[in-house]
Amino acid sequence: MDGDGFTRCERGHMHWGRFGAAGLLLFSEGHVLLQQRAWWCNGGGTWCLFGGGRHADEDPVAAALRETTEESSLDVSIVRLHGRILDDHGGWSYTTMIGSAPDLPRVRGVSSETKAARWVPVQEVDALRLFAPFGEAWPTLRSMLTRVVLVVDAANVMGSRPDGWWRDRLGAARRLRDALAGLGPVSFGPFDEAYPELVLVVEGAARALEGAGGVRVVAAPGSGDDEIVRQIGHDGAHYVVVTADRELRRRCEEAGAEVVGPRWLLDRIG
Repeated sequence: MDGDGFTRCERGHMHWGRFGAAGLLLFSEGHVLLQQRAWWCNGGGTWCLFGGGRHADEDPVAAALRETTEESSLDVSIVRLHGRILDDHGGWSYTTMIGSAPDLPRVRGVSSETKAARWVPVQEVDALRLFAPFGEAWPTLRSMLTRVVLVVDAANVMGSRPDGWWRDRLGAARRLRDALAGLGPVSFGPFDEAYPELVLVVEGAARALEGAGGVRVVAAPGSGDDEIVRQIGHDGAHYVVVTADRELRRRCEEAGAEVVGPRWLLDRIG
């Protein structure tokens, strides 16, 4: 592997992975998936996330999922990625991908580097003998076991640009949904880059719109504003609402959500 080997960062530390490294911190139902390192590895017997060195032409997402697949039996197709955190040492960096699984699938180690794989309750991680770099990062990573949910006020966003939307509200909502599906990573919540869950709240003539392209469409049975506030859950996720309505902004912020204006969104989806 062209990434195998040690390198020294600008801080003078030696790290594995000539082109940097990446790993996956997976959470589900109050647990995190951890790897116990084999006895012959650096830090043998300690616990950490699944990860390793990147290839020269490999992005952090691909590296984290590949390493997890090489070291465990986890089917990474079930993983929903929520964001990435970069630990840059200068000339070398480690990227932690935060993701979740829909349940607690049975996982075992499949490589000589893995002594065991285990779903560990979050509150019990500190009691384990942790691999030193992971132990240093864990207090920060623990606070990042979350999702970002972007809730879009369709009527307000459509109304923010005079493109003739009033002549065909359903068609305008469909265009907004399709453009929203192309939204790339954004900087929200605790992440350097977040991959938000996308919720589009529609009302009136646009209620017939269906979800597509990873965008969940919610048809408000009554007031669109009331439905948007209902979408803000209290499940530990980081909610961001897109609207310019002052009263709705106040209600969303009181419910614990962050609020941005339509221009923020339109600048990113065109």
